[in-house]
Amino acid sequence: MENIAILGSTGSIGRSSLEVMDKLSHRFRVVGLAAGRNTQLLEKQVEKFKPKIVSVEREEDAEIFRRKFKDRSIHVTFSQEGAEEVASFKENDIVISAITGIEGLKPTLAAVDTGKKVALANKESMVVAGPLIRDLVAKSGAQVIPVDSEHSGVFQCLAKERVEDVKRVILTASGGPFFRSSSQEMEEVTLEDALNHPRWKMGKKVTIDSATLMNKGLELIEAHWLFNIEPQKLDVLIHPQSIVHSLVELNDGSVLAQLSPTDMRVPIQYALTYPERENSLLPSLDLKKIGNLEFFAPDDEKFPLLNLARLALDEGASFPIVLNAANEVAVDAFLQKKLGFLEISEIVSKTVESHQKRDVHSLEDIFLVNREARQMARNLIERRS
Repeated sequence: MENIAILGSTGSIGRSSLEVMDKLSHRFRVVGLAAGRNTQLLEKQVEKFKPKIVSVEREEDAEIFRRKFKDRSIHVTFSQEGAEEVASFKENDIVISAITGIEGLKPTLAAVDTGKKVALANKESMVVAGPLIRDLVAKSGAQVIPVDSEHSGVFQCLAKERVEDVKRVILTASGGPFFRSSSQEMEEVTLEDALNHPRWKMGKKVTIDSATLMNKGLELIEAHWLFNIEPQKLDVLIHPQSIVHSLVELNDGSVLAQLSPTDMRVPIQYALTYPERENSLLPSLDLKKIGNLEFFAPDDEKFPLLNLARLALDEGASFPIVLNAANEVAVDAFLQKKLGFLEISEIVSKTVESHQKRDVHSLEDIFLVNREARQMARNLIERRS
């Protein structure tokens, strides 16, 4: 029996993870849950899975939980420090890192620092702190298994391959809701349009990132640090059916592909059971029913953030931090209807273009660059309003 903690248990990945663990209760036990303000759902999760440690965002919610569960031996904590406490809880064997955005960085680092097996769904951690995480993994002996469907696919394709034999790694993207939209149509995009993803059910932030293709840009940076693949060997293809999650081309001309149903429970389960496999929760993939598998090159003019992410990856140092920070601010403004859809890429581009590159050596450096970039993006947004 392995003990598992979930960071972001009330989010999309967290909920799917609990479904997987409910089905695999013979081998996994939930000992820790960390969430934000969705305390109503968290309360149900605590009732069902009976963890030993729980973290919420606000102190007042922590007090409510302490009173409600006073007859049980549950340690209740709060804030980001509370999430870090859940991540490093001594009884954890596996930590699912699924807190969205840079807020998930410190809890992820806490899990890695204590040598846990980390099922990583928080791509931003690797985007802004890839070198730091890689060094910490080497020191602590932690293991990082990707949960994103594309990176899980690459991980599986590379299982018996040497990195030096890899010619190219291709991440697929659904194209989001606007793949077939004209530039004129995209000028009229509403928040409701952008949140209407044709294939995946995800949180709001990652759904918007998928609509702008920033999601795929961040995944390129993440893939570089996860697999030690040179930037020029990383590529993206639009694949509307979302059945082929990644492809790995080898030097001898062979191309390995990972296919699975469009459901995050598949990569979550693989990350938890690796290197073993359990029977799937889902029906078998029926390629006859699917019929066609299509692939297209991304339209760089319609989706400029993908190329901007490539630039940040090539430049390295502080640039990926700025890219991520500006995007988080711009997407949040769009979700609050303070920006139009096309203005997201404009704000991110101007923030990145105004940045002066500098080296990053520590967590303090990362958060300093992050704060500066966020303030720059906010200033640009305020000038527009």
